Amino acid sequence: MPRLPFIPLILALAALPALAGPQENRVARFAWLDKITGDISRFALRLNETKRLGHLSITVRACHTRPPTEKPKTMAFVEIDEHGIDGGASRIFSGWMNAESPGLNALEHPIHDVWLTGCAEPLETHGQ
Repeated sequence: MPRLPFIPLILALAALPALAGPQENRVARFAWLDKITGDISRFALRLNETKRLGHLSITVRACHTRPPTEKPKTMAFVEIDEHGIDGGASRIFSGWMNAESPGLNALEHPIHDVWLTGCAEPLETHGQ
């Protein structure tokens, strides 16, 4: 029988702990700064729900966290539209926000700032 040199490699890889993928969540949590009044408020949005705050509309498409056994990282894919006086809207933000580094990917607007603070309500995953 021929010797298979890759068998020890396969056995070694099988012994390593499995890296879990990101945990999907149903809810994203945000903070909102009104630069005119200086007030900070907090709100939560379910996936694909849109919330209107002043002249902005915020929609969350995804909210992911890492398993508790890994270094924290919370990310949400967010779309933010600004509504004009004429009733039209324009997309001013579309991308990933990072809760652990809010200054990197927050919406910085002349009147409002919006940043991700966390995710909640994890979806059940297969194998749990």
